[in-house]
Formats: sequence, C-alpha cells, structure tokens
Amino acid sequence: MSSAPGRLLWRSRRGVKELDVILRNWLEHRYPQATTGEQALFEQFLELPDPEIAGYLLGHAIPADPAFAALVTQLAAARA
Repeated sequence: MSSAPGRLLWRSRRGVKELDVILRNWLEHRYPQATTGEQALFEQFLELPDPEIAGYLLGHAIPADPAFAALVTQLAAARA
C-alpha cells in the first residue's frame, strides 16, 4: 500500500537542500504519473540511509540494484 503523497513529501526531506530539491521535484512532477511499481520503488529508496541516498543522487556511487539505478537516473533528470 502506498503512502499518501503528503507523507512521502515529509519522508523526502533529508536536511540537505540539494537532496531535498531532487526528491521533491521527482515526487511532485513524476510520482503522479509513475506506475505503481515505480511509486513503490521510490518509497523503498526513501528507506535507504541518508549517506547512501546522497552518494547516489550526488553521483558518487551507482546502486548495484538495477531498479534503483534506473530510479536514480530518473531522479537526476528531475533535478533540473
């Protein structure tokens, strides 16, 4: 079962402005059109520790999981 978007917005706050902007942009612009699977994957991504999320979103690491790697690519595209 998916979380309400308001709850996801709260969970997307990481305390690092750049991460907050990337996650919020994807949530506001891509999440509504995302498939149920993509939405669930985003929610799973938010469960990762902050340093891991930062490494992925700031380009310091690439997720080993191909699904997370695809999501990180989408998140990076939503950065602008």
